[in-house]
Amino acid sequence: MKTLVSIITPSYNSINFIRSTYDSLSQQTYSNWEWLVTDDCSTDETFTLLQELMKKDSRIKLFKNKVNSGAAVTRNVSLEHAKGDFIAFLDSDDLWYSDKLEKQVSFMGDQINFSFTAYELIDAENVKVGKTVDTKQKGSFNYQNQLRKKATMGCSTVMLRRSAFNDIKMPLIRTRQDYALWLKLLKTGESAVILNEILTQYRILPDSISRNKIKAAQKTWFVYREIEKLSFFSACISFIFYAWRGVFKTQ
Repeated sequence: MKTLVSIITPSYNSINFIRSTYDSLSQQTYSNWEWLVTDDCSTDETFTLLQELMKKDSRIKLFKNKVNSGAAVTRNVSLEHAKGDFIAFLDSDDLWYSDKLEKQVSFMGDQINFSFTAYELIDAENVKVGKTVDTKQKGSFNYQNQLRKKATMGCSTVMLRRSAFNDIKMPLIRTRQDYALWLKLLKTGESAVILNEILTQYRILPDSISRNKIKAAQKTWFVYREIEKLSFFSACISFIFYAWRGVFKTQ
């Protein structure tokens, strides 16, 4: 039997996009997956739509927070129920190419425990905006590499071997929790290996943190100082590399 992949998705007022996200899953050439969606108290029809989808597809596992708690808590709820050998992340407005899972599972094989792929940006209308990310990267990336953001490691591109890590829960911060998790996992001595192929479409919306580079920079600094506990000097060095690669330099 093929290896089971647990796909972790947080949802909040995602009615405009989450059906398309599911469609990109249902079209996967690799079919042995479970989709664990936790809704963070949506005020639109997101949860109702997910309930309807779940009735038609037994691979969907649906949960709901009692109070609005943010993406980290919401992803962790899904992670607690994951049964797969591999853990993959997919945000509620992002899309996967139909062969994403098949290629990434094959790429990881029995040796790779942490992988990610290149991706491209799309807008609210599914139109490509002409920017790709991590397409120039090769090889593997360790903890020090990622402190300096040598690769972006888009959340919806990452796949982990669950047995390789003792703790894959996301740190409980409102933003940049995915980056903080990658650092936590890499700190164990593992490296993240890139599958250098565009297999994911990452949606940029007007209110995305990716749109606001000042806020993104502030949150990255917070991770350095408050989560990773870097000295002021070490944080400054890492931040200079981050600013060059992630803010000023086209990826």
